[in-house]
Amino acid sequence: MSVVPPRAPATAGRASLMSAREVRQEIRAGRWRDHTSGLAPLNVQGNVVILPASLASDFLRFCQRNPKPCPLLGVSEPGDPMLPTLGADIDIRSDVPRYRVWRNGELADEPADIAALWQGDLVTFVLGCSFSFEHALIEAGIELRHVRQGRNVAMYRTNIPTAPAGPFHGPLVVSMRPMKAADAIRAVQITARVSAVHGAPVHLGDPALIGITDIARPDFGDPVAIEPDELPVFWACGVTPQAVVMAARPGFCITHAPGYMLVTDWLNRDLPFT
Repeated sequence: MSVVPPRAPATAGRASLMSAREVRQEIRAGRWRDHTSGLAPLNVQGNVVILPASLASDFLRFCQRNPKPCPLLGVSEPGDPMLPTLGADIDIRSDVPRYRVWRNGELADEPADIAALWQGDLVTFVLGCSFSFEHALIEAGIELRHVRQGRNVAMYRTNIPTAPAGPFHGPLVVSMRPMKAADAIRAVQITARVSAVHGAPVHLGDPALIGITDIARPDFGDPVAIEPDELPVFWACGVTPQAVVMAARPGFCITHAPGYMLVTDWLNRDLPFT
């Protein structure tokens, strides 16, 4: 398995990439291989799942039954790598900084481009991402430590089951952001209005209650410190399909690497509010 090596956070470079088109151009040219938290903060980011057409209807039903972790933003035509409803020039084969290739539920590769793997029956699903509500939290004065530190958000498998559909089943994955109690209350109010990017948190407080045994060791992403006057706040996460792929073991699947998202032309302010 060839794995793209991690690199140190590039905070200055991250701050300079403010538009979705710039982000995608840098990624497509191979100049950006870091996670996308904090990039193009006005734009919607998306989780990516690519499956053969034979599994697409089952996965669509899985998304419909699990809208918190899998809020559907767009679906491609079979074999079409372009996503015109999400951006004029998006090519899913090259516009994600790091992909994951799964074979029979096992991680086989983490390439920076999937053009050589593209097949005529592949269907792309793009799901809402919590990175999209982070800009609103920051504007409300809520510190997001992983953004300030240039880190990927911490993500964990839980003991909360998803609703199965066809072969797809598995545990809910959550992202965690530590906050003071007053900020957590405000974060609930803000994110509850945007169900298209996971909505309100699914849990606050004791991680053990949702099956997380070591908060200092996330299953995906980077660890972040929780101060004594803070509590962990957990949102449903679009990495859930990757835990589901591990459980369901489809013959072939491609996803984004956790935190390495597709940056769309949609604006966060245009997402439907509830």
